[in-house]
Amino acid sequence: MASPTVENDLRASIRSIPDYPKPGIVFRDITTLLGDARAFRRAVDELVQPWAGSKIDQVAGIEARGFILGGAVAHQVSAGFIPIRKKGKLPYKRVTIGYSLEYGIDEMEMHEDAVKPGERVILVDDLIATGGTAEGAVKLLRQLGANVLAACFIIDLPDLGGAEKLRKLDVPVRTLVAFEGH
Repeated sequence: MASPTVENDLRASIRSIPDYPKPGIVFRDITTLLGDARAFRRAVDELVQPWAGSKIDQVAGIEARGFILGGAVAHQVSAGFIPIRKKGKLPYKRVTIGYSLEYGIDEMEMHEDAVKPGERVILVDDLIATGGTAEGAVKLLRQLGANVLAACFIIDLPDLGGAEKLRKLDVPVRTLVAFEGH
């Protein structure tokens, strides 16, 4: 977790939308953070901080906000970028995995040549809730032989247990802001 000062600064830049996508859910919208140059820069710097100076070969980002954050993190650590996409969006030979969503089941995929065995990879997305998507991404990366060093998220919803699910897979988790509930 980030320092209390960083967490408070970033929390202030995240919009909360009640009853979206359904009643009782509070959607944590990072588009306001992305639109604030200072907050965006600070979030990327904080996501990268534990691995600054380490050899990172690739940063994998989960569609769609993970692409924005992951691309910025990859640039910051001088690594390549791997898009992990929803099924049917990639044009070349793919590997696919099914995963559980908070509201159902889906599939994601990546190009079969996106990562080489032994490459050091950091997974990035905007939010970890139940962890189904991130868990699927870790398994997909490992299926191709990646060494998943960590998973990084701006937001953690700890009540839903996703970060703990990744830790049980021996993946260190870095989050910057925690929101109670879901």
